[in-house]
Amino acid sequence: MTKIAIIGSGLIGRAWATVFATHGFDVALHDQTVEIAETAHGHIKKNLDDLDRHGLIKDKKQALARIRVAKDLADALKGVALAQENGPETLAAKRALFDEMDHLAPKSAILASSTSFIEASRFSKKLEGRHRMLVAHPVNPPHLVPIVELAPAPWTDPAVVTKAKKIYERAGQVPITLKKESPGFVLNRLQAVLLGEAFRLVGEGVVSPQDLDKTIRDGLGLRWAFMGPFETIELNAPGGIPDYCERFGTSLQDMIQGAGDGKPFGKKTVSKVMEAWTGEQSAERVQKLSAWRDGRLAALKAHKLKAQRKPS
Repeated sequence: MTKIAIIGSGLIGRAWATVFATHGFDVALHDQTVEIAETAHGHIKKNLDDLDRHGLIKDKKQALARIRVAKDLADALKGVALAQENGPETLAAKRALFDEMDHLAPKSAILASSTSFIEASRFSKKLEGRHRMLVAHPVNPPHLVPIVELAPAPWTDPAVVTKAKKIYERAGQVPITLKKESPGFVLNRLQAVLLGEAFRLVGEGVVSPQDLDKTIRDGLGLRWAFMGPFETIELNAPGGIPDYCERFGTSLQDMIQGAGDGKPFGKKTVSKVMEAWTGEQSAERVQKLSAWRDGRLAALKAHKLKAQRKPS
């Protein structure tokens, strides 16, 4: 049985533990204190209950039994094939943690970070085992959204990337591999562009934030639930992608070049968005809505597993 260490048991760490345990891996859960990790173990049970309710796992009790709380970092890393780090999102914290993991983990173990924005080269450059370090960036929550971006540093061993990809695939994830490092990786760069334009459109008085959300939720999002942007435009012109670019490329480029100021997330625009937005911005509301979102994602995941793949 392949052993996995989950370093950091917050929201993402708990989801990763859920992912690996439900796919037959033995998981060691570590955090700053044993008490924090034990509390996280209880939250993981809720994740498993939600998956079970939608028929997405076979045996939730067995999955939970595969997860143990480690005594310390050395105990968590004992005999692992992969360590998934989910610590603080600061460069200093990543450097210190990967340095420690490099000394404690088996030499054959892959050391991966869930970081959303920090490239692997920035925290691994001076470390002896830098050849086995990479970013494996998930989407929140990873136990329901399977994409994981594998972003190696220039010195990461290609064999390590290949091995990591096989592990994530075995865990039911959909790994993609970046050919070179890029700030924000792929998903966050795409998301940043969409969010920037969304804030501009509301800030310029073109549309309300509610109607903009409907445009994605009941428009683009329906297609994007099973098709990517290239797959989408291939079907929007008789001659496929080249024909689409020939027909609409100039108009699209004009829109991009004329897209407002370069600060869509400034206080002035954010204020305009919040003037029209309903609902108290509180931790309690976020928690309640997150639970609703996770339920909808679980139902969508169950549906997609039953759907046929598109013809080639």
